[in-house]
Amino acid sequence: MEKRWIIQKKGAESVVKNLAQELDVCENIAHLLVQRDITTFEQARAFFRPDYSHLHDPFLMKDMDKAVSRIQLAILHKEKILVYGDYDVDGTTAVALLYSFLKKIGADLDFYIPDRYSEGYGISEKGIDFAAENNFKLVIALDCGIKAIDKIEYAKSKNVEFIIGDHHRPGDTLPEAVAVLDAKRLDCNYPYKELSGCGVAFKLAQAISQVRQLPFKQLEEYLDLVAISIASDIVPLTGENRTLAFFGLQKINKTPRKGIEAILKYTSVKKLRPRNLNQADEVFEKSLGISDLVFQLGPRINAAGRIESGKDSVRLLISKTQEEADVIANQINDLNTERRTLDSKITEEALEIIKQDPERENKRANIVFKADWSKGVIGIVASRIIEVYYKPTIVFTKSNGILTASCRSVYGFDLYDAIESCSAHLEHFGGHTYAAGLSLKQENFDAFCHCFETYVQNNITEASLVPQITIDLEIGLSDLNQKFYRILKQFAPFGPYNMLPVFQTNELIDTSKSRIVGEKHIKLEVIQKNASSYPFSGIAFQQSDKFHLIKSDSKYYTQKASENQAVFNLCYTLEENEWNNVKSLQLNVKDIKAF
Repeated sequence: MEKRWIIQKKGAESVVKNLAQELDVCENIAHLLVQRDITTFEQARAFFRPDYSHLHDPFLMKDMDKAVSRIQLAILHKEKILVYGDYDVDGTTAVALLYSFLKKIGADLDFYIPDRYSEGYGISEKGIDFAAENNFKLVIALDCGIKAIDKIEYAKSKNVEFIIGDHHRPGDTLPEAVAVLDAKRLDCNYPYKELSGCGVAFKLAQAISQVRQLPFKQLEEYLDLVAISIASDIVPLTGENRTLAFFGLQKINKTPRKGIEAILKYTSVKKLRPRNLNQADEVFEKSLGISDLVFQLGPRINAAGRIESGKDSVRLLISKTQEEADVIANQINDLNTERRTLDSKITEEALEIIKQDPERENKRANIVFKADWSKGVIGIVASRIIEVYYKPTIVFTKSNGILTASCRSVYGFDLYDAIESCSAHLEHFGGHTYAAGLSLKQENFDAFCHCFETYVQNNITEASLVPQITIDLEIGLSDLNQKFYRILKQFAPFGPYNMLPVFQTNELIDTSKSRIVGEKHIKLEVIQKNASSYPFSGIAFQQSDKFHLIKSDSKYYTQKASENQAVFNLCYTLEENEWNNVKSLQLNVKDIKAF
């Protein structure tokens, strides 16, 4: 699939030069910082040296005082509290965090994760009935509930009170709960708007700790859960999220909780042996980063809720013994294997439906439906479809007589707004700009599809229908060295709005050593035309179809390319490769274009 290369604008030259001088770094590093709105020494120090002092006062969040007072009262009067959360990674980590914290300070409580298949997303009547029948006077809903107006009314009729801690976009009316914690409320002045659901749970625990005058250090054990939620829910790695993720990753790498250590045994992450924290800074051979949480840990935690019950994920994360954690991790890994088989099968079927649609070339969105598809994997399937057909995509299945769907978007198109414009046809919807969920009655399916496709036709740009690679900086190979890379690593943790920088280098030629490996990949060795630099190695995964762009007919290369030598441009990220205990810089190539 052809990709657009979009180079970000550079900052003002004077600002870049001043920052480079103040920090004693090269201007390329200063450019990258200015692109991240870091223009002063103080801002750079906060960026490179995250500190707990960068966290905001939790009581700046609207209704936090009400939430804390009600929880304090429940603990004082020994009322039973039910911690209720969504079945995905963000919801289950949020539940594990707040349940563990409240348990430690003496609350009488239990947790509840709704069944994806029988209850669906968010607060359910079945969950409320469970609370009422088991004498839970207070329910704390996490990562859901911001639109549960009718459900909160139903809860009131059962004499069950709710505190809602959510991070999704609210509707025009808020539920009449005891407290509604959501920084995206229009009347909320909390300085940071992009917390994950687990992040909101952490702020609630932080607020209770402040009232009880507990040391902040007691909250550090929960930061690993916040980091996992930030990574898996794809929220921005800026501001407060960056601080929480930074320290959460430290916790995972140095003292992982038993459940995390157990599930990582089924990944490619290797543990140091013997484990001796006095001799090693970290437990694992390679320091885990955000991408490891996204691709290794998150899917496995998610698998329980996709196939069976998200309660198993919570049990894993709150396990007290390694034996208990190992048993649950083994079960969850089996579910993850089943999930992978399911999503591969359904993706094939969905792609075939699209392929057979005679109108697919004219449509700006992909909407597919099959009644027997597993509700637990349709979100993954939607993402896989976008990898083939780069359009906003909705995948429907049928559950309990209602059509439910997972929706995914493409860069630059607000999916939430599109769905909201069709809300007259829906029973429920919610989500974010690029990912959402919805449900509707089958008789409204055709009307919704027409409404959604019309909205996309009228509002999406041509540019949004072509996948793009955002390039931070055009740079020469001679600018890439170990000092540059050492500073670059300190930009981590990487994620949305602080992605691993992508560079573009032009006028490259093959040294004649580039070759196809593993049938689908290219192992490169390149040098820049008319530039004084050493040859650079690179790897281009899944791009063997572009080998013709770099192949040189010359037996020997020269820095001044001959007429027979292909000249090309690369965009890539910079990484460190280790071979035979020797470390060297390597280009991880994202795309190749002829010069």
